[in-house]
Amino acid sequence: MNLGQDIYGELTFAVKSIRINKVALKAEMLKIVKIRLYPTNEQKEHLSQSFGCARWVYNYMLAKTNEQYKATGKGLSHYDMTKLLPSLKKEYEWLTIPYSQTLQSACLNLSNAFVNFFEKRGKYPRFKSKHQRQSIQYKQNVKIEGDNLKIPKLGLVCARMHRQTEGKLKIVTISKNPDGKYYASLLFDDGMSKPKQSIGGKAIGIDLGLTDFCVTSDGSKFKQPKWLKRHERNLKRKQQKHSRQVKGSKNRDQARLKVAKVHSKISRCREDFLHKLSRRIVDENQVICLESLHVKGMVRNPNLSKPLAK
Repeated sequence: MNLGQDIYGELTFAVKSIRINKVALKAEMLKIVKIRLYPTNEQKEHLSQSFGCARWVYNYMLAKTNEQYKATGKGLSHYDMTKLLPSLKKEYEWLTIPYSQTLQSACLNLSNAFVNFFEKRGKYPRFKSKHQRQSIQYKQNVKIEGDNLKIPKLGLVCARMHRQTEGKLKIVTISKNPDGKYYASLLFDDGMSKPKQSIGGKAIGIDLGLTDFCVTSDGSKFKQPKWLKRHERNLKRKQQKHSRQVKGSKNRDQARLKVAKVHSKISRCREDFLHKLSRRIVDENQVICLESLHVKGMVRNPNLSKPLAK
């Protein structure tokens, strides 16, 4: 994860002060609440099977699209992908294990990835790996019951509901990070209208720096937290121990998990700092101006990439 890109993205996101679904750009307010899940061993096994089936369908459809494009010059549409699912379930019985909507969502995600590629908003879709972050989506029949999520074919899953949720539940995305922790992102429609933009009130300008994290037009300076530098020694030791283990061994898998936990710690520290800072800036100002930096280009510079990542 790159801190320079996170800085610019988080502050730009805070200016908007709302979360908008990139698929359904409508007038209603869409908000996301991310919660921690604590599934049982049986639920973990079922989730692992669901992750694998959704990943297999995504990779199968991507390979099928590449083959058809080379043969005919046209790829598979979202309708064509979902049309293939019934025959695949008859051929591979283990595809009936997960909830049917998770496989349909995998096809939709691949279709959206191709749309983003052709509209120059993203790179060409790549095959998914089981060693990376895993996720599946449920678009219906998920309910919140107290401190639990009622999920189809899983039942009640213990969750940490750290805030009140209001509105209609639209999409639930369950994910598993490389450090072994499970999360659920709940997308709500609260029924409120989208706030109108205005240029009245206190205005402030923000300049991204290297020595200081950022400098504002009113003279405030925020120090660079340097989360990566703080954990760099620990991360180095964990990575060295991981590299010494025999490939395919249980010790190597345990060492990989320790490395993933350090990366997760750095990521969560960054997210906490960025959230608190952006929330403070939004609460104290009504108009926020950011310089139009090409952060991706700055990261490619070997003299700037490390300071930005720290």
